[in-house]
Amino acid sequence: MASLNGTTFTNYGWAVCLWALIIAFQYGYHISVLNQIQAVLTCKVTIPDNLILEFSHGLSTCIPMSDLTFSFVTAIFTIGGLAGSLGANLVMDTWGRRGTQRICAVFIGTGTALMGLSSSVPLLLLGRSLVGVGSGLGLCVGPIFLAEIAPSKISGNIGVLTQLGIVLGIMLTQVAGINLATPSTWRIVFLISFLLSTLQFLSSSMIVESPTWLLRKGRLEEHKAAGRRLWGNTIPSLASEESLLNESEEQSEVHRQENVSVPQLFTIQELRRPLLIVSFAMLAQQVSGINAVLYYSNDILAKSLPHFGPYISLAITVINVIMTFPPIILIERMGRKPLLMFSTAGSLISLLALGWGLNTGASTLSSIAIVVFVMSFAIGLGPIPFVMIPEVSPSHAVSSLSAVALSLNWIANFLVGFAFLPVRNFLAGGDMFKEGRIFYVFVAILSLAAFSLLKVYRG
Repeated sequence: MASLNGTTFTNYGWAVCLWALIIAFQYGYHISVLNQIQAVLTCKVTIPDNLILEFSHGLSTCIPMSDLTFSFVTAIFTIGGLAGSLGANLVMDTWGRRGTQRICAVFIGTGTALMGLSSSVPLLLLGRSLVGVGSGLGLCVGPIFLAEIAPSKISGNIGVLTQLGIVLGIMLTQVAGINLATPSTWRIVFLISFLLSTLQFLSSSMIVESPTWLLRKGRLEEHKAAGRRLWGNTIPSLASEESLLNESEEQSEVHRQENVSVPQLFTIQELRRPLLIVSFAMLAQQVSGINAVLYYSNDILAKSLPHFGPYISLAITVINVIMTFPPIILIERMGRKPLLMFSTAGSLISLLALGWGLNTGASTLSSIAIVVFVMSFAIGLGPIPFVMIPEVSPSHAVSSLSAVALSLNWIANFLVGFAFLPVRNFLAGGDMFKEGRIFYVFVAILSLAAFSLLKVYRG
């Protein structure tokens, strides 16, 4: 569909692009928001009884829970995300791209409101699961919406912005964790997300629907109007009404094709390669061990920088944000596949170095390996899978392919997070100088996933 797009954004088009990135930002924000306030949320940090009423405004200053309960509250975000991804194709095809993002805003806004007002674990669980559903839907629709509104010359550059939105959300969480993790202010972290969702929902009436979706629905006048607002007069296919009416029979047939359901993806021969590409791309992203490395980074870097503990996670996140900018420029110059290969090679080498550093007690080597790994991941494995989904998917199957790919992403995310510590402890056998073995496992799995992806992806 890129050939139907204009060559440049209008100012309004850039505003729509920014609006579409809010859900990606929210996803990143909620990935680690609970981890930043864990101690105060679970009553491990307390205040004197005579100050509780002054600080709490009638709400409890914390919610007592065990580490196991907290882990479940954290994990239910992933379960909700999987549920949202599984139903995303039906929502996107029925309500459109803008409508789906509006629904995402409702789920996330409602969930954060419940969490911000919660004084019990069940209400916290309900709110967290609703945020997960909204994020699951949003991760499916966001990259597709961006691809369908992006000017053809910079479609890859715009696609990378999804990952940039995610890492910016994570970074704001780190800042919030440093400044708002107190008994009197931890609820504000949910208020920030709620206000952002409210803003997105209220402003949605000013946002145009995806021209691609409108064209598939046969709403030609709305399609032309949306294109002009997004791209001005740089749209060859919308320069006149005749350009749509005189489309080739082949193009018209493509637009009239019925949307493919998820079960049909596994039976249609022509969709087998796109299905393999998006599946391996999302699996490679998660089995790289990025979440495990980020989780473990505090312990590792604290050995080299013992006086900067609270700022270690923030520094890693800042590096992640900074290194997401190069692929915005390089993706169109180098191409998707070379950038992905370079990112994978850097990730594999740094994972090997991290494992070796941990096993030999070389904390400085381990610290450098973490930084290099995060940089390597950020330039390819992080952003490019989100770019690939709409690019390799036929328009009548993009919703279902996105739903499958993101569902696999959520499943792999959950399994890596769930299995990391038990597998690490099993392989180490209680020896702290064998804890690096787990990263050799990531090397093997990432190598397999990346090889499978590069074998079917032409770039």
